[in-house]
Formats: sequence, structure tokens, C-alpha cells
Amino acid sequence: MNRTDYNKCMKEVAAGAKGATLLLHVCCAPCSSSVLPRLSDFAVTPFYFNPNIDTKEEFEKRYVQFEKLGVKPVCVPYDHAAFLQVVQGTEKEKEGGARCHKCIYLRLEETAKYAAANGFAYFCSSLSVSPHKDAAFINEAGEMLAKQYGVSFLPNDFKKENGFFESVRLSKSADLYRQSYCGCEFAKRETEAEVL
Repeated sequence: MNRTDYNKCMKEVAAGAKGATLLLHVCCAPCSSSVLPRLSDFAVTPFYFNPNIDTKEEFEKRYVQFEKLGVKPVCVPYDHAAFLQVVQGTEKEKEGGARCHKCIYLRLEETAKYAAANGFAYFCSSLSVSPHKDAAFINEAGEMLAKQYGVSFLPNDFKKENGFFESVRLSKSADLYRQSYCGCEFAKRETEAEVL
């Protein structure tokens, strides 16, 4: 079990990186609401790359919520087929399993590529704010991709220091649309089955 304190690591990096450019993969406005304030030492550019979302309508519904935060992320056009190709064979996995890892890796890799191609000093993702996402996997994948693409990964575990609960509070305060599933049709079915 990895016991690295990614939140502490992030603070240490941030202390020496004032004003550095950071490409932040954002999954949705609710999660971003508590993450963005914690990155105030950086010059942050949000990056909305989420081909995992089950429909174009849901993809767009989530994207427009950023306006309520006064944020306009770079938006990569919707391409659900890219997600389906990557997760093929893992459709029946439970949330948090191999399918999620493939999905997270896909989104982190696209973020790393864009960060490297556009001269960002760092990249990371808001995904670790969720209690359903494996921060150790996110950070290990980020570090691998940093080496591959030649751009630094900012270690993080945004659920620490009540990050998730703060995102819930801020979402209510800003009247943000807060979805009940991560995005893909497989997680949606799992969520709906739990309700029944």
C-alpha cells in the first residue's frame, strides 16, 4: 500500500513554484470548485477532456457549469468512441477497478501531451478530489506520463483537508449541477442499480 502524503508533496512543490504554469485536467465544475482555490500559487489553465461522459448532451451540460465559477476551460471536442476503445473488455468492472484506471490514464495522458506541446511547467487532475478515485494510482500514472512527455506532474490528493466536502458545499453555494455518476454509462448503470 502506498502511504505517500501527496497533499504534503503538493504543498512542498507549490512553495517553490509560485506563478508556474499548470494545466489542470478538470472533470466537472463541482470537483473543480474546491480544487482551483488550492492551486492559487500557480497560473492555472483548466483543461476539459472527458470522452468518458456517456452522451454529448451530458458532456455539454457539465461544461457550461464552469461559467458559474467564472472559468473557461480549454475544451477538447467530445469523442466517446476514444473512451470506449480504451476500456473495451472492462465494461463489467466495478467503479474504481481496471476500467476506471484505463479511463483516468487516458485523460491524464491527453493532459500531459497538451501540457508538453504548449509549454506548461506542470500538469495534474481534479480527479483525486473524489472519494471514489484512487489517489495513489492517479499520482503514479501522472509520474509515468511526466517522464514520457517531459513535463512535471504536480502530486496531489485533493480530497485531503476536507476537499470533497468543500466541493459539495461550494457546489450548493454556486448552484452547480452535480451529477450522480462519474460520467460513463457503466458507472451510471451501477449507480442506478444501487438505487433500486
